[in-house]
Amino acid sequence: MNLTTGGSGPWNIGEAAARSGVSAKMVRHYESLGLVPNVRRTEAGYRQYAESDIHILRFIRRARDLGFSMAEIAELLKLWQNKRRASADVKRIALAHAADLNRRIDEMTAMKRTLERLADCCQGNQRPDCPILDELAE
Repeated sequence: MNLTTGGSGPWNIGEAAARSGVSAKMVRHYESLGLVPNVRRTEAGYRQYAESDIHILRFIRRARDLGFSMAEIAELLKLWQNKRRASADVKRIALAHAADLNRRIDEMTAMKRTLERLADCCQGNQRPDCPILDELAE
């Protein structure tokens, strides 16, 4: 069956992309990284995605939306697929990622303050003097 008629697959790459919210290019990329393993192919070599593959692609998309790295996603996928996992392992990854996001937010906030301070010092007129360029040139 295809996307328009529903069903449980198999789906071609375009249909899998539409169902998962991941572009066909990224579907191929995730497959090349081994995140979507063992995708079936027709005799002509066309990929055929099952419902389980679509579920993996959605998982990856949601993890990417939260800013997880590909390495973190690979680890999370392994944990998700391991029913004997310890939730502490998942929590450790999530908290480490949250800490990294906080660090990046702090860095970006400092950059924003610096740019605002420099812009406040700039006359913004027709003269060539510019504290923004002076700061960059230091």
